[in-house]
Order: sequence, then structure tokens, then C-alpha cells
Amino acid sequence: MAEITPFRAWRYNSALMKNIGELTSPLFDVASEKQKAILYDNPHNSIHLSIPSGACPSENAARTLIKWRETGCLQRDSKSAVYVYYQFFNLPGDPNPYCRKGFICKIRIHDWNENVILRHENTMPRSVNEQVKLLAAIRLNVSPTHGLYTDESFELEDLMDQSMRQPICKIENYQGTCDALSVIHDPRIIDRFVSVMAAKQVILADGHHRYAGSLAYMKQQARANPTHNGLERYNYHLIWLTNTEAQDLKILPTHRLIKNLRHFDEDAIVEMLDRYFIVKPVQNPDHMQEIIAGKKWTFGLIFKDNAFQISLKPDVHHGMRWNFPAKIKSLDLTILHYFVIQEMLGIDGKDQSNSQSIEYERSFAACLNKVLQGNCQLALITNEVSIADVKAVCGSGCTLPQKSTFFWPKVVCGFVFSSL
Repeated sequence: MAEITPFRAWRYNSALMKNIGELTSPLFDVASEKQKAILYDNPHNSIHLSIPSGACPSENAARTLIKWRETGCLQRDSKSAVYVYYQFFNLPGDPNPYCRKGFICKIRIHDWNENVILRHENTMPRSVNEQVKLLAAIRLNVSPTHGLYTDESFELEDLMDQSMRQPICKIENYQGTCDALSVIHDPRIIDRFVSVMAAKQVILADGHHRYAGSLAYMKQQARANPTHNGLERYNYHLIWLTNTEAQDLKILPTHRLIKNLRHFDEDAIVEMLDRYFIVKPVQNPDHMQEIIAGKKWTFGLIFKDNAFQISLKPDVHHGMRWNFPAKIKSLDLTILHYFVIQEMLGIDGKDQSNSQSIEYERSFAACLNKVLQGNCQLALITNEVSIADVKAVCGSGCTLPQKSTFFWPKVVCGFVFSSL
């Protein structure tokens, strides 16, 4: 099963660590253009390695990395370690404080069919290729992928708590969360982490493209290396592991926006709704999230001048023609993508992941604004996916539709880097 190992991280030097909050950056798929423009102005910000800019971004990242190492901006830790990483956060309207606990290590890369590292989303070849190109240029894992393991006994949390009594840095990041890092050097404690994880599978929560990039790069290097023995550092990937059983694992919904769809006819769509759904007009779409919250097979449809709550008629479900296991067919997002996006809007399932007519938006307010301002034709509002659903998908060997989960908060880049 999962084989993890400690590693000697590259980290910012002690002078730069005093202002580490100014050097961290968001992941490539959540960073806005405005955020990136501001962060690029800081010559030492980690974004220069994680989302390099310019006409030749990978080459620029390689030059930056060489410069940072030569000038001592980055220094390598003298001892192998497991790095404990906590995120303290709150949720809107919820007075309870949360802390998502996990640890950063290296994990042996496995192909998907080995069922050690499990995915719940498909990846896009272009994004994977970009990751491979960046890895080839800098030979560095810049930010950890977020992985999940299941341990109902919470055996490792006490060890992590002990380490976090002496954090080496603590910041408030761009999300408003407080992130803290500590280090475990004790070989006996590290062996305990290795032993616990040896019996586990790992589900990728976030970072499918980064992991897929490492997998493709490993295969590339193995083919080119006549003495390949599986012990090379390119066989391992940087990962942050958290427990699925913790109450602090939060998945926020990702809504769908429909735009630039030819022959879009709102009246025809509304008329077709009755074929599949129980339809209730919604007078105030501002409350759509609360109206559909927790209701099975229920979604919000928001047009510019009209809004509806729609709930799939139970006797319609058996008519789904997609060849998926029953558990996958019963997921909310499968229902949405089949009955609404394919059957009603005419975007075939095989075309949906690359469709230029589907946009993904995590902010409900942004969805509402884009519809009202005419920037899209229709907003499809969804409920969040549960961790039980994620486990079911992984266990079935299937994947969810693209952009189905938004684990929050996101890992930040800049605390530790790992050389290949």
C-alpha cells in the first residue's frame, strides 16, 4: 500500500522566513490574475516556481531556482523530516473554529491501476503536460498535493499535536486562514508515520494534475534511465496527508455556468424541465443555496429573469443510459450532468470536460452576478459533494465530473520544496 518517506526540504533562509507570509502563494488553479500580478512583483515569492510567468515559463522557473540556491535564498535542511502542517479556519455563519491537521512527506508514485493512489477526478492532458515540462526544468516539487487517508483511531494526531507545540512558522494567508508548520526529526516517530501509512490507500483530494505530472515524469525518466531501480527520487511525490475521519475536512460546492450555447432557448428549457424534474419557481435567487441545501437530486437553475428549484422525479432516474455503477448514477453531479447538461442542454457527456460552454465557479455570488450581467446564459447551483461520495467514487474505479470537489481551505505553496 502507501509507501511514505521523510525528506530534506528546501526552505527559505532564516531571514526570509521572518516574512514567510509574503512569500507563499495560491495553487495554480485557484490563483486569480490580480493575485498573480501582485505576487510576481515580489522577486522571492514562491509563485515564480509554482506558476512561472513569461514566454518560456518553465525555463524562467529554472533560472530563478538556480539563482535562489546560489544566493542562499533557499537552503536545504540538514536532516530528513516529516513536516506537520495545520490550517486553522472558520466558515461563514459558523462560530466554531476548525483545524485541519496533516503532515507533509514524500510518497512513492503508483499508477492509477495499482489502486494505491486513488483519484476521483479526471485530468486534462494539457495541464498534465505543463506540469511535466515544469518538473523537467526545475526537478522540484514546489507545492504538496493534498491526499487523504482513513484512520478512525487518529493514531498520528497526538504525534502531530506534540510537534505543533513548537511551530517554525505561522501565517495568515490569502484565504484568511492561519497556516502553521512544524518539523519532526525523531526517527522513531517518523517510523510510526511510515508504519501507519503502510496499510493505507490514499485518495487525492486536490492536486490531481500535479500528481499526474509526477507520474508521467517518472515514467519518462524510467524509460530514459538504463539503470533505473525504483529508488531514484523521481519515483516519489510531495504530498500533504490528512485524515478523512476528522470533522475539519470541508468540501465546498462548485457550480456550473452555461455560456455561448448556440440555439439557447430559455422557454424551451423551462418547458422541458417537467419531463424530468419537479419544478418550483424561486422568487429570490439570492437564497438559492439555502433553498436547495441538503436535498437529494435537487439543483438551482438561475436565468437572468427567472429562477427555479428542480428535483429529479424518482421514476425518471432508471432511464439514465450512462454505463456507470449504480452508486455513481445516484450522485447529484451525475444527475446534473446527465439530465440537465446532456439531455436538456444538448452537450454530450463525452464532450463536457472540454466544452467551451461550461464554466466552473465556486462563488455563488459570482454565479448570480454573471447571470444578471448577461455574461452567461444559465447558472446551475449544486450542493457540496460529501467525503462518503468521494470514497464511493474512488472505490468504484470511476471518476466524478470535472471540477466536482473544492476542498477548503487550499494548501499554500512556499513552506517547503522537495528536490527530485
